[in-house]
Amino acid sequence: MAGSTSRDVVGRGLAVLGRAIREQPRIFTVAVAGSVLFGSMVIASAYVVGAVVGDVVVPSIERGSVAAGTLALAAVALFGISVLRVVGIFGRRLGAGYMQYRLQAAYRRRVTRRYLELPLAWHHRNSTGTLLSNANSDVEAAWYPIAPLPFAVGTLVMLVGAVASLFVTDWALALVGLAVFPALFVLNVVYSRRMAPRQARAQRLRAEVSGIAHESFDGALVVKTMGREAQETSRFAGRAGELRDSLISVGRLRGVFDPMLETLPSLGTLAVLVVGTFRLRQGAIGVADLVSVAFLFTVLAFPVRAIGWVLAELPRSVAGWDRLRRVLDATGEMPYGDRELDPADPVPATLTFRDVSFAYEPAEAHLPGAEVLGEVSFTVPAGRTVALVGPTGAGKSTIASLAVRLVDPRSGTVTLDGVDVRELTSASLARTAALVAQVPFIFDDTVRANIALDRSGVSDDDVWAALRLAEADGFVAALPDGLDTMVGERGTSLSGGQRQRLTLARALAGRPRLLVLDDATSAVDPRVEAAILAGLRSADRAGGAPASILVVAYRRATIALADEVIYVEQGRVVARGSHTELLATVPGYADLVTAYEQAEVERVQEQPYDPEADPLHSGLEIEVDR
Repeated sequence: MAGSTSRDVVGRGLAVLGRAIREQPRIFTVAVAGSVLFGSMVIASAYVVGAVVGDVVVPSIERGSVAAGTLALAAVALFGISVLRVVGIFGRRLGAGYMQYRLQAAYRRRVTRRYLELPLAWHHRNSTGTLLSNANSDVEAAWYPIAPLPFAVGTLVMLVGAVASLFVTDWALALVGLAVFPALFVLNVVYSRRMAPRQARAQRLRAEVSGIAHESFDGALVVKTMGREAQETSRFAGRAGELRDSLISVGRLRGVFDPMLETLPSLGTLAVLVVGTFRLRQGAIGVADLVSVAFLFTVLAFPVRAIGWVLAELPRSVAGWDRLRRVLDATGEMPYGDRELDPADPVPATLTFRDVSFAYEPAEAHLPGAEVLGEVSFTVPAGRTVALVGPTGAGKSTIASLAVRLVDPRSGTVTLDGVDVRELTSASLARTAALVAQVPFIFDDTVRANIALDRSGVSDDDVWAALRLAEADGFVAALPDGLDTMVGERGTSLSGGQRQRLTLARALAGRPRLLVLDDATSAVDPRVEAAILAGLRSADRAGGAPASILVVAYRRATIALADEVIYVEQGRVVARGSHTELLATVPGYADLVTAYEQAEVERVQEQPYDPEADPLHSGLEIEVDR
């Protein structure tokens, strides 16, 4: 990729800039107009200075006196040009900055929106650090050349005007200009092509460093408990060192080319003075002409660098744009339909799986995906509770994800009230079904904000009703600021069980007609879990709780509360019936439930029950390791 980028970086980079111009044409026009005004005044200032020297200063020296009127006129001319230059600079910088930041904001929104549109399978193949880098540093890199772009375009116009004025002044001096300006452009192109692979590698390493840092911070618990601090530090330091070396390589190349780019205009000025002096002796030009051209080369040195700035940043822009396109052009989004289920329907929803098969996409596209589910069929009748039981890896969490359409089946259908979930609108699906995941996620916000989620119609009374059903009202009331208590990033100020109950309350506050619990109460005490499930079964729609429940469960007490138990092994439904029936007729089911129950008994024996520590009595949390 580096070789390819090196060959066509200028063309691809200009295509990226062309996209920016098409998206922000008005702002770009204002910025370029300001830049052209500035360039025109630069050329004008050169000839005004030449005129002042040739027509005012030299005659005054020869006469021994200064004509006040002429001097005042020269001062007014220079002042007027300076004012117009300031106006041009203001318009150029304001327009360029406004354009750059608008593009960055727009593409951050596009990338983030695309993240939300793409399925979980795509996210599983991309690290969080890389995704953060796409939305942040890659967006900045893609549009970084926008800042000097209007200046560079105005400079091109200025160069054309300067060359034309040189030909009007003297053909010999014009030839000097024709030699210097193309040399500057060629040098910038060579510089950009050499810079391309270095910038691409640096941009990739930025994402990798971000990914390692995020992974280490996110896995802080594992790092600390497993004593991996030194290893993680070493892993991060190694990649950070590679990024450092890559950026040093970028700086080293700049250190070689920048002096050359700065020297060429100075050499041009020197050549103008040499050739101009010769032409002055021949009488082909006057003092004013020589001063004007020399001054013009002097003041052009800085604007011409704007072209170099754009070309120098094109490799970085191309690298950032390629990484953005990988997200924006990614396929696999899950389009929603246009059908709606009645949000005011008081009847709990019926969930039906019919011959559902599913396979996760492999990490490498050319490899086949391993089948997770095969021809799964079952129904959660309206108002009933169905427990999903099976060994690890049997596909229970996948079934839960399919029920709320986090993923789509490879074949078969998942329906709510007889409607394929793929035909429902996003809003209708979110109102009808809610998933409480195995790993709770809490936002760095207040308890109220975490439960209400800014949903219209969710009042404080609804929040407290949901907390009561989730057996969380006790500990929330005991918090320093109640519903206004900040819970920290990922709910760090709460225990695992408290976080699980808050996420359950969050789902209940939306009053879904189907509630899917993916082992969502594993971190709470069995007594609290039993109270929660009993409350959900007995709650009516007025209380805000759904009556249809699909629960992934292990504990005997949880399973026994279900109206029906579905036992799955290796992605297939092996048996269904009541807990008592399966316990007597399905050996695998009996072994699984008995093994977990025995583990619970041993845990309780090692840690006898203390009434004062029971969350139902004191609001304290007891963590359960599974």
